[in-house]
Amino acid sequence: MGDISFGKMSQMFNKIKPFLAMFSLQFGYAGMYIITMVSFKHGMSHYILSVYRHVVATIVIAPFAIILERKIRPKMTLPIFLRIVVLGFLEPVLDQNLYNLGMKYTSTTYASAFVNLLPAITFIMALAFRLETVNIRKMHSLAKVIGTVITVSGAMVMTLYKGPIMNFIKGGGASHHSASSEASTQHWVSGTLMLIGSCCGWSSFFILQSFTLKKYPAELSLTAWICFMGIIEGSIVSLIMERDMSVWMIGFDSRLLACVYSGIVCSGMAYYVQGIVIRERGPVFVTSFSPLCMIITAALGSIILAEQIHLGSIIGAILIVFGLYTVVWGKSKDKKSPKEDLVNEKGGLTLELPIKDTSIKSINFDSNTTIDQVNVPADQILKLKAGPGILTHQ
Repeated sequence: MGDISFGKMSQMFNKIKPFLAMFSLQFGYAGMYIITMVSFKHGMSHYILSVYRHVVATIVIAPFAIILERKIRPKMTLPIFLRIVVLGFLEPVLDQNLYNLGMKYTSTTYASAFVNLLPAITFIMALAFRLETVNIRKMHSLAKVIGTVITVSGAMVMTLYKGPIMNFIKGGGASHHSASSEASTQHWVSGTLMLIGSCCGWSSFFILQSFTLKKYPAELSLTAWICFMGIIEGSIVSLIMERDMSVWMIGFDSRLLACVYSGIVCSGMAYYVQGIVIRERGPVFVTSFSPLCMIITAALGSIILAEQIHLGSIIGAILIVFGLYTVVWGKSKDKKSPKEDLVNEKGGLTLELPIKDTSIKSINFDSNTTIDQVNVPADQILKLKAGPGILTHQ
């Protein structure tokens, strides 16, 4: 009896592990946004932060990758290495620098709200690469399209409409003047464009990471490689953009804390955890928890940084969250039960069936033969292709 209860608890824990992992990461990201903004106000360069962040992540992750995955790590090939080079540019260099610069031009609350565009942009890219299909006759497919449109509309509202300041938390009066003068010099449109570019880079990173893990199924090793390539590529970009070598010098202050915290939590741990969850649930699932991060960041930003929240940001964030979960709901309905009939784009049937003899590669039958007349057990799978009356071994 105890074994049965333990088994059920184990199965339940395995089901909720992806949710717990992504839920915890959002708190990590929210803390990073606040600490990063504080370091920027103390003169930290976002180019240098990106490099040091991945130096820390590589030092932390590489030993675990070398020891724990020495037996399962696949052989490195040129195609895999080229993918890692691109991954090292998309997130460590392109996404982080555009995001940090966009956050400096706007605010942590505004920037974290824009992360909610990730599922919609990921969905659009998946359509472009034919990783997603849309059938407007299906409710869940239509929901994905409508949700994407609503999400993009919310982003447009945040960009074009600021509205009055909403004071949810009092006590920021001491910094009101400085906050107002800072807001007057912020480049909201250019900052928004950088945040959109950041989301595109991050979505591309998730999609390419899911492909790479199929060829290189070693999450720790892949994480270490991505962080290492982020150091090299980020250093090249930093040397081009930052001519003053003094920016590389940091002390024991918020700048060092930002490098260590973001390196361990948001690069090393995040890449690894996201890689595992992506293999199990897909990239859209990983990005569906960003609204929680927005709420946490907004609360911390108002308390710690005395940031002002505008009505336009609230309306846009609500639209983004609503559109986001519409997309996620539609995406969740894509997974059908194995017993259901799937109709492909050409109108042919796709049925999953078990077969009795493992040596059987195909079964030919006419259109009058029913599925029930095929004698098959439950240990093998056959899939009925769109071709005329051919069962092909899966």
